[in-house]
Amino acid sequence: MQSAAEVLGKFSAQRETPPSMAAAHFINNHGVFVRPNFAQIPKVGARKAPTLCLCSSSSSSVGEKSEVFSVTSSSKCDVDYLGESTKGDLNVKMEHLEAFGIDGQVTLEGPIEEVAKMEAEEAEDLLRKLGIPSPFSSRHSPRGIFCTRTLNLRSISAIGYDMDYTLMHYNVMAWEGRAYDYCMENLRNMGFPVDGLAFDPDLVIRGLVIDKERGNLVKADRFGYVKRAMHGTRMLSTRAVSEIYGRELVDLRKETRWEFLNTLFSVSEAVAYMQMVDRLDDGSVAAKVGPLDYKGLYKAINALQAVVKALFRAHVEGQLKSEIMSKPELFVEPDPELPLALLDQKEAGKKLLLITNSDFLYTDKMMKHSFNRFLPNDMGWRDLFDIVIVSARKPEFFQTSHPMYEVVTGEGLMRPCFKASTGGVYSGGSAQMVENSLNIHGDEILYVGDHIYTDVSQSKVHLRWRTALICRELEEEYNALIQSRDHRETLIDFINQKEVVGDLFNQLRLASQRRAKGRPAQTLSTTNMDYEELTESMQKLLIVMQRLDEKIAPMLEADGELFNRRYADIYTSRVSNFLHYTPFMYFRSQEQTLAHDSCSHYNWQHDETEASS
Repeated sequence: MQSAAEVLGKFSAQRETPPSMAAAHFINNHGVFVRPNFAQIPKVGARKAPTLCLCSSSSSSVGEKSEVFSVTSSSKCDVDYLGESTKGDLNVKMEHLEAFGIDGQVTLEGPIEEVAKMEAEEAEDLLRKLGIPSPFSSRHSPRGIFCTRTLNLRSISAIGYDMDYTLMHYNVMAWEGRAYDYCMENLRNMGFPVDGLAFDPDLVIRGLVIDKERGNLVKADRFGYVKRAMHGTRMLSTRAVSEIYGRELVDLRKETRWEFLNTLFSVSEAVAYMQMVDRLDDGSVAAKVGPLDYKGLYKAINALQAVVKALFRAHVEGQLKSEIMSKPELFVEPDPELPLALLDQKEAGKKLLLITNSDFLYTDKMMKHSFNRFLPNDMGWRDLFDIVIVSARKPEFFQTSHPMYEVVTGEGLMRPCFKASTGGVYSGGSAQMVENSLNIHGDEILYVGDHIYTDVSQSKVHLRWRTALICRELEEEYNALIQSRDHRETLIDFINQKEVVGDLFNQLRLASQRRAKGRPAQTLSTTNMDYEELTESMQKLLIVMQRLDEKIAPMLEADGELFNRRYADIYTSRVSNFLHYTPFMYFRSQEQTLAHDSCSHYNWQHDETEASS
C-alpha cells in the first residue's frame, strides 16, 4: 500500500507541478481557484523550495508562523454570500508567491465549470487514495452531521459541551430502569396494580408528547398536527387518530394538557403512565385505588414522580452514581474517537468548555475514565478544556447569574471567585461570566448538548450561541429510513399513480356533470365521447383508485415521520462524529423548497422528454 507521501507525490506529478507546490492552487476557503504560473517557478535545485506549514497548534499561530498562509482575524473578517463570518478562513500570503515571481491572480485555465469538475474529481481521487472518507460519504451515513442552519466552524472561537449523554453515553437500562423500578415500588405502596409490569425502553422515545386528557402518547409533525398516537400501549389506527384529533394542534404551552418528553430521563415516567392507562381501562386501577380519569391518573403518577425524582436524586441517583464511579465500565459506553475529535478542535485554536450540571467529583471520575486512556502523550481530560463548569444549574446558567466558586482541590473544596481563568474548574456562575472571561460572545460560541430545552433552546434564545443537538436515537432512525427506502419508493409510486388516475377520473366526472346540464365538456373530444364509454371509463378508474387505496393505507400506516430538525443549527448522533469532518468544516443547510418549487423539476423532465422524442 502506498504511503500518503507517495500518493501526494504521484498526485503532484500527474498535475506536472512540483510536490512542494501541489496544493498551492487552493488559495482560500471560498471556492476561488487561483493557480500559480508554474512556468515561472525556478527549476528544482536552482533555489530551495520552502516548506509548506499546513498545521500548527492553533489557528492564530498558522498566520504568525507559516510562511505561506494567513488566517482571517476577527478584526478583518467579512460576511460571505451565505451570511457567515469569514473569521478563521485560511488565505495564501500573496507576498510569498510574488517572491517567486508568481502572479497570484492567474486563474486555472478554462471555464470554471470545467475547472471545478476537474478539481472535484481529483480531490475525490486523492481522498480515496489517502483512505480518508469524503465529507459527502460522512453526511450520508448514520454517523453524519446534519445541518439545518448554515454554520462555518472556522468562525467559531469556542465550543462548549454538556457531559451526560453528550460527551458520554450511558446504558439507558441502568438509569431509566432503576428510576422505573423505584416508581413501580412506590405505586405498589399506594395500591396501584403493578404486578407483571416491566420497563420497556422501546415503548417510548424522546420527542413524543403525552396527552393527559385522553391517556394517549402522540407524535406531532412540525406544524403540531397529530400524525401517530398510542392509547396506553396500543397503537391507534390512522382513522382513529383522525377521529380523535382531526385538525387539533398540540400546543405545548398548555402544560395541563400536554407533556413533552424531551430527555432520556423522562422515558421511565412515560412508560409507567402508558402501562397504567391499560390498567385503568381494564378496571384494575379503580378496584384498587378508586375512580380516576386519565388526567387524574397522570396527576397521581406525576405527583408521585415529583417525590420519586426528589428521592431518586437524593437516594437512588446517589447510590447509582456511587456504583457507576466504582464500576464505570458497566454503565458507560466507551468512544475512543471522541477525545480525538476534541483534540483536533483544540489544536485548531478552539477554546473548549465543559458545562455540566453534575458535581465535580462525579465529573472528574467519569471524564478520567472516558477520556484519559484515549488521549496521547499522557494528556488528561483537564488538558483539553480551557474552562470547566460543574454544578452549572442549567437552564438557569444561560438565563441568570449565580455566584461562582473555584474548585481548588481534587476533593472538590471551593472558594468564591468572580472571573474564570484558563485551565480552571468552577462551580455555578453563568454563561455571561464565561463570555466575559474569554472575551468571546454570541455566535462565536457553539454549544453542544442532548437536551432540547436546557442545552439547545436556552443558549440560543438568551445568548445567540450557535447550537448542536446530540440525539443518539438518530442512528436507529437513519437506518430505519434506509431499510424502508424500497417501501417508501413503492408507496410514492402508488400515490403518484393514484394522482394521475384521479386526475383523469375528475376530468371525466366534470364532463359528465356538464353533459347532464346540457353544456359542452372541457374539449370537443370530451364532448363527443360516447356516454357508455364515459361511464365505463369512470367505473374502471374508480375501481382502480379504490384498489390503490387498499394498498396505500397500510403502507402509509407503517411509514414513519422524519426527524424534527428545527431546534438546533446542526444535529448528530454523537460528538465523535466531528472527527470525520475536521474543525474547519463549513456546514451548509439544504435548500428549503416550497410546494410550487417541484414544478421546475417537472418542467425540466418534460422538456427533456420532448427533446428526446
